[in-house]
Amino acid sequence: MKGLQRSQILPTEEYEEAMGTMQISPLDLFQLLDQNHDGRLQLREVLAQNRLGNGRWMTPENIQEMYSAIKADPDGDGVLSLQEFSNMDLRDFHKYMRSHKAESSQLVRNSYHTWLYQGEGAHHVMRAIRQRVLRLTRLSPEIVELSEPLQVVRYGEGGHYHAHVDSGPVYPETICSHTKLVANESVPFETSCRYMTVLFYLNNVTGGGETVFPVADNRTYDEMSLIQDDVDLRDTRRHCDKGNLRVKPRQGTAVFWYNYLPDGQGWVGDVDDYSLHGGCLVTRGSKWIANNWINVDPSRARQALFQQEMARLAREGGADSQPEWALDRAYRDTRVEL
Repeated sequence: MKGLQRSQILPTEEYEEAMGTMQISPLDLFQLLDQNHDGRLQLREVLAQNRLGNGRWMTPENIQEMYSAIKADPDGDGVLSLQEFSNMDLRDFHKYMRSHKAESSQLVRNSYHTWLYQGEGAHHVMRAIRQRVLRLTRLSPEIVELSEPLQVVRYGEGGHYHAHVDSGPVYPETICSHTKLVANESVPFETSCRYMTVLFYLNNVTGGGETVFPVADNRTYDEMSLIQDDVDLRDTRRHCDKGNLRVKPRQGTAVFWYNYLPDGQGWVGDVDDYSLHGGCLVTRGSKWIANNWINVDPSRARQALFQQEMARLAREGGADSQPEWALDRAYRDTRVEL
């Protein structure tokens, strides 16, 4: 366990207070949540916005308990009208969340992890893994070498990671974590821009711990169809058996996938919704995995600028300055996942 840190830290009170004071009207927020535009908020529409839980995984039961506690749903039918939603004070929601201490089992992710350097001068095993990833992905060394270090993760008994995508779309108000170092842009949000995931299984798991892809091979993708009749396909503690594809951990094997679709011009396009995946509940023993993520900015020009700048740093800094310096510094204090 030496060097491991908890993979998910709940937001601070300051963060929650800031979220509570966001300048957005109840009507605008209601319309964002009301995905089918029927003027009513069903439980599944609220559950689909799992970030509302501020790190906690919200179940239908959780939502209904919260409604009852803050008197948001007077008739108790689990559906909020616009009037009922407008009468609700969002500060009561944050107070309620703060007053209920989250157990590990209630988090979006219950695991421990660390980052291992793989660049020039790293342990020969780390370098060998990176060379294998280079051969597997057939990407340029510049892209692979300038990606995140290897992440090693331990899931103990009861560990899980609810279904998620490893990367996210880059809107005008976001930037990639790695290229922000050279972009000279001030934006409110950043994301990891993980073009590809290579996941290694480091041990045989006694019970559970599969990697589940809930919507693999679906003919169509509909976010709302993930939650039906109190069954949330993203819930890897309760409904892993209902996912379309489950990969059992087997020591010495790996699975890899692309998190983005191509843009038709040889570069990164939109996020692939079918890459939704999660770590099923470990029912016996422990599970050790490692992740290699390949970081590519959907902005081709910004990625090129980043590579040029890192090459310049390597040339000017001599033997003591490698291109990986920037990424190591960027991920040294990483605590919160997507």
